[in-house]
Amino acid sequence: MDMKPTTVAIATLLTSLSLTLPARAENLEHTQQLLSTRQCPGCDLSNAGLIFAELSGANLSRANLSRANLSRANLQGADLRGANLMGASLNGANLTGARLDGANLMAVDLRDAYLTGAVMDGATVDGALLAGAIGVPTTIGTAEEFYQLAIQNERRRDYVRSTENFTQVIMRKPTFAPAYFGRAAARAQGGDRTGAIADAREAERLFNSQGDQKNAELANKFAMLLEHPPEEKQPKGGSGIGTALLGLLGGALQIFLKGFPIVPFL
Repeated sequence: MDMKPTTVAIATLLTSLSLTLPARAENLEHTQQLLSTRQCPGCDLSNAGLIFAELSGANLSRANLSRANLSRANLQGADLRGANLMGASLNGANLTGARLDGANLMAVDLRDAYLTGAVMDGATVDGALLAGAIGVPTTIGTAEEFYQLAIQNERRRDYVRSTENFTQVIMRKPTFAPAYFGRAAARAQGGDRTGAIADAREAERLFNSQGDQKNAELANKFAMLLEHPPEEKQPKGGSGIGTALLGLLGGALQIFLKGFPIVPFL
C-alpha cells in the first residue's frame, strides 16, 4: 500500500539499520523454552525462526520478538501484551483472540493474518503491513489506508479482498459514501448482486444527505443497472452478471474514481 511520509521515514530508517548493524544471533535456549513449554514471558526471541510454530495460548508477554519470523504460526489466544514485535513477520499467522495490548508492532508484517477477536489497545502499528488481514480491530489502521488497499484490489480484479477492505473503511467511517459505492462495484463484479444493490442504494442515500446530487445520481444509475440488467444469455457456470452489464459497471466505476482519488479524506 502507498505509505504516508512518516511511514516511509520509519521504513527507511529500519532498512538502513538492518544494513549497517550486524545480525544478532537467535537465543536458542529461549527459543527451545518457548517451544517446549509455551511459557516465555520477557524472553529474548529476537530473530527467532518460528515459522508454523504451534504457540496457541503461549505466554509471551513483554518478550522481545523483534525481527522474529512467525509466519503462519498459530498464536491463537496467546498473551503478547507489551511484547516487542518490531520488524517481525506474522504473515498468515493465526492471532485470533490474542492479547497484543501495548505491543510494539512497528513495521510488522501482518499480511493475511487472522486477527478476529484480538485485543490491540495501545499497540504501536506505524508502518505495519495489513493487506489481506482478516478481522482487523477498528483501533488499528486508518480508513484512508484501507481505502487505498480496496482501490488497488479493485484494479487488480481481486474483488474478494476489495470487498473486505471497503468494509474496513466503512467500519471506521460509516458515512463515507464512496466506500459503499466501491464495495457495490466489487460485490457486483464478484457475483453478489443483492449486496451490490444494497450498497449502491446506501451510497445514493448518503450522497443525497450530503448534498452531492451528481454522485447520488451515478449511484442510482448503478443500482438500476443491477436491478434491471440488459437482456443477455448467461454462460454456463457464470456469476449471473453478464459481460454487457460488467462493462457498464466498469465504465461507471472509472468515472467515479476520477472524482475520488486514492487519498480522499481530509
